[in-house]
Amino acid sequence: FDSFRNDYQGFDAWYASKTDELAYVCHEGTMLAAFLYLKVEDAREPYPDIVPQMQPRRRLKIGTFKVTLNGYRLGERFLKIVFDNAIRQQVDEVYVTIFRGGADRERLVELLEEFGFRKFGEKKGRDGVEDVLVRSMRPRFEPSNPRSTFPYVSRGRRWYIVPIRPEYHTSLLPDSILKTESADEFVDQEPHRNAIRKAYICRSMFRGLEVGDAIVFYRTGGYRKSVVTSIGVVDAVHRGIRSQEQFVSLCRQRSVFSDAELRRHWNYKPYDRPFIVEFLYAYAFPKRPNMAALIDAGVIADVKSAPRGFERLSAKQVAKILELAEADTRTLVN
Repeated sequence: FDSFRNDYQGFDAWYASKTDELAYVCHEGTMLAAFLYLKVEDAREPYPDIVPQMQPRRRLKIGTFKVTLNGYRLGERFLKIVFDNAIRQQVDEVYVTIFRGGADRERLVELLEEFGFRKFGEKKGRDGVEDVLVRSMRPRFEPSNPRSTFPYVSRGRRWYIVPIRPEYHTSLLPDSILKTESADEFVDQEPHRNAIRKAYICRSMFRGLEVGDAIVFYRTGGYRKSVVTSIGVVDAVHRGIRSQEQFVSLCRQRSVFSDAELRRHWNYKPYDRPFIVEFLYAYAFPKRPNMAALIDAGVIADVKSAPRGFERLSAKQVAKILELAEADTRTLVN
């Protein structure tokens, strides 16, 4: 926390005063690699040192956000925690105050702006002037830039279901871990696990996905063990990739595969090159309906009709999946 001590007089006293409060941490061996402290503020909270004046609203304040490890995308992982808390606490906005300057701070600002934070004004205090960055959490979906309204998903966009094999599922979608799996197998830091924006590699005959479309992930495994687990939002689609190098570069650190494995995927069928769907990992279902339940509900016709690529879902099928999964619909907008 030396950078905070340099920026804020009395940081250690403030930190000690928070001893009994909840914080999110990540350790890499014996080192504290990331730290996140959040505070909910109601509409009565005063902001005398912020210009222009902030209107009364329920807000989530990012009080302390520090990531020291590079390359593991921990910033994205912790930002997802911020949004999860914002939805759970039903706030109108999320905000953070930050001193500009320095490579680490600028990378953090770039990440925040990528996910919809915008400069609101400035906070003037005894330690100097900080930028105030604000992100609205009012339900809204921007189809041309879904990152800016993450984690909201549009009911009105096209929805697809797509299979993912068990050996890749939880490594790519860690919040969707099954009760039959051990969390100890997924504790190692891997960039693709922490990333919000992930890469799905596919040779599906249908390749007409568009930015903003929704994806339901179907973990394969048979009549009893196949389950739907998660929702993603299409962030980019890469078709007509020109070279192996471009393919590897697009997938690096956002897919479950190493560079060597990616090269093997690229060369597996030279006459049928894969394409890439970049998606935002938006939501993990509380309950995971299996194939048997999906067939009973009419979502899947029969065992032979399990999804093999990207397959379109009707509004009725989507509603039934959400019902069976006991999904929190607060992140769904019309």
